[in-house]
Amino acid sequence: MGVEEEFLLLDPDTWHSRPAVEQVRAALPDEVRRASRQEFRRSCLEMVTPVCTGTAELRSALLANRHAAADAAARTGARLVALGASPVAEPDVSVTHSPHYRAIAEHYGRIGHDPALCGGQVHVGVPDRDRAVRICTALRPWLPVLQAMTANSPFDGGADTGFDSWRGIANDRWPGTIPPPPLRDFADYERTVAELVATGAMLKPSMVWWYARPSLDYPTVEVRIADVSATAGDAVLLAALIRALVATVDRAAAPPLDVPEHLLHAAHWNACHTGLTGTLMDLRHRAARPAWDVVGDLITTVTPALAEHGDLDLVETGVDRLRTEGNGATRLRRAAQTPAGLAAALHARANETRG
Repeated sequence: MGVEEEFLLLDPDTWHSRPAVEQVRAALPDEVRRASRQEFRRSCLEMVTPVCTGTAELRSALLANRHAAADAAARTGARLVALGASPVAEPDVSVTHSPHYRAIAEHYGRIGHDPALCGGQVHVGVPDRDRAVRICTALRPWLPVLQAMTANSPFDGGADTGFDSWRGIANDRWPGTIPPPPLRDFADYERTVAELVATGAMLKPSMVWWYARPSLDYPTVEVRIADVSATAGDAVLLAALIRALVATVDRAAAPPLDVPEHLLHAAHWNACHTGLTGTLMDLRHRAARPAWDVVGDLITTVTPALAEHGDLDLVETGVDRLRTEGNGATRLRRAAQTPAGLAAALHARANETRG
């Protein structure tokens, strides 16, 4: 497994997004720079772990990336902050110097000039692409649960949006950012993608930014549903859950659950809205239930795979912490409700980001 994390670069005085990615990457040590990527917005920096086989190895790689990136950002006068969306303002919405990103900005007009959005992507090794497509279809009922657990973007324009994941809501404006459609195999995937590109909604096949997809660059299933994790520990918890979930659905004897599209979209909207503080849609029974009951069902479902990977204690401890402290959105809101306000909360989040 491996993890890609997208971070915001913020000005420590105004907490506006700061277009400093070129300077930050230049300030990284050479060996770390190879693990960095420029994203669509110049106020974002992506850091990529190597391929890992265990959660301890993954945690070490995530912390090394975060430490190096935070130090490089500080040398340029910025702060590295793990949030799913620009919290205050984005005065400069220019895109990075890439023909690919410039073509996207031109094609999508106003959507392409929205403030920065940052996610956390988890790759799990699946060497057969037909299997990878079937796994993505089988993941559909559980993706809203993961979205609620990892929601980490409650602020926009300096104000509380009323959503735990404003990134999830803003992403809906992009045509390629949707739940994976139910597909049979990789040939079915290629036909579907070609049809979508032919409509003009997407410029090229690489713009299939589905919540779960077979990676075209690696022999993996890539799960893209999460806001970037507030801490490395949150990211490890997410990766362990996704690896166990991929293994569980891959071995399941029953066919993937038939999930109506209207319920799936509603489940994702609700996960973005209330996170873990309200109800989540149990798509297996087509009923709204207390969020923590549905999370409990997820943990029960993947427990055999977690035990096999040696991750059961780690996940149980992480989920207990999540139940006590809340997801990233809840924790940031709580910190912002002090007299020091959002600025102090973002300062604390920058420290959390580094680890």
